[in-house]
Amino acid sequence: MIGLFDRLSRPLLRALDPEDAHNLALKSLRFLPIAKPATDPLELAVRAFGLNFPNPVGIAAGFDKNAVAPDVLLRIGFGFVEVGTITPRPQSGNPRPRVFRLPADGGVINRLGFNNDGAPVVLARLAARSGNGGIVGVNIGANKDSTDRTEDYVRLIETFAPVASYFTLNVSSPNTPGLRNLQQAEALDDLLARVLEARDRAHRQAGPVPVLLKIAPDLTLSDLDDAVGLARKHRVDGMIVGNTTISRPGSLREREKAKEAGGLSGRPLFKLGTRMLAETYVRAEGAFPLIGVGGIDSGATAIAKIKAGATLVQVYSGLVFRGIGLVSEIKRDLVAAMKRGNRNSLAAMIGVDAAEITAESWPG
Repeated sequence: MIGLFDRLSRPLLRALDPEDAHNLALKSLRFLPIAKPATDPLELAVRAFGLNFPNPVGIAAGFDKNAVAPDVLLRIGFGFVEVGTITPRPQSGNPRPRVFRLPADGGVINRLGFNNDGAPVVLARLAARSGNGGIVGVNIGANKDSTDRTEDYVRLIETFAPVASYFTLNVSSPNTPGLRNLQQAEALDDLLARVLEARDRAHRQAGPVPVLLKIAPDLTLSDLDDAVGLARKHRVDGMIVGNTTISRPGSLREREKAKEAGGLSGRPLFKLGTRMLAETYVRAEGAFPLIGVGGIDSGATAIAKIKAGATLVQVYSGLVFRGIGLVSEIKRDLVAAMKRGNRNSLAAMIGVDAAEITAESWPG
């Protein structure tokens, strides 16, 4: 059914405005009669952040912003789903058009601006499916007009703790003015302290909920030192590397579209994102697991992320160009890679190339 949906829908979706195509695809998935997927091979199982993942392939935040289809996505075969970014109050985001495909580059630029239905609506949806199982993380952010952005994160931790498998602190989107300032040492120190205090208060009712920090691939290495150091100091459960980039590689062929403001994702982000992942891995020194995201559009690129230091991976823009069948392809290739290496788990692959990657020249 998924293969048929891919073949029939992709030509139509490519003909539509990118944001309209995304919304139509999400609505269509909700009504597909998708059976429960076959059980993943045991060698794909991963334990991270105190959670048991059936496979390491997740869908990144941004695809299902409002938690309308997490169970459908889990049935498709994702090992976990991250919904959001959610803000305390609903907001419409930036003016359209705000999503741009770069087909020749396999990339996407977006300047959506945390458009979402707001915490109360999304909370009701997640509460309604809370007995369904599966790992559903909640990516949280601040309202654009908030006077205390850190307090927004605290409120969202308290609100969603009973229904979130884990939290992701999105302080790295380039599309909310000033948001990335929360990655600076003093602001990040305060944010992590207040958020983790809120998580610990909620522990009595909700149990332990992991908190992950999502960073930008555009950090300087000095800022990365601070971010990883503070993450270790506050004992966050993990990091996600990384968000979209405001840089524009010189290799881009879609030069006019590349001038659009916003964050660039997809294949053009792969080299930079993977380098930052490796840099984060060597700094973390095993203190917590990492999720690698940015430019994964094949089994080979997923494997490269794992070898750079990722315990889990997330995809999104790759689906735009490769379709939902990409999920099964990545899982098949991961199993094949383990067999070639005579490994019975992915753990032996994690970070094996990280030191070598950090010694290479910086990706341009």
